[in-house]
Amino acid sequence: MVQELIKDVSIKTKANVFFDGKCISHAITLADGTKKSVGVILGAALTFNTEAPEIMECVAGECNYKLAGSTEWHTSKPGESFQIPGNSSFEIKVGQEYHYICHFG
Repeated sequence: MVQELIKDVSIKTKANVFFDGKCISHAITLADGTKKSVGVILGAALTFNTEAPEIMECVAGECNYKLAGSTEWHTSKPGESFQIPGNSSFEIKVGQEYHYICHFG
């Protein structure tokens, strides 16, 4: 199920802009202190590095991704998610807008 509303959050109003504007997100903190980011990746092929474990949840659009150490590409569509270990990386390919929620930790 696609999450359309996140209640009771604090949001950083200044966007995080990565890869020359191909990825734009806003950091949010839930009432219980949980941190997430909500953003969009425009058409691009990018590599992200992680510090903490992450879960990328697709809200709209779709992407192809490959985790570090793997040769296999997977697809993530609305309502689906994938997990990335901490201190790792993943490659992502997006043809059109990919809207996501990134869950940290």
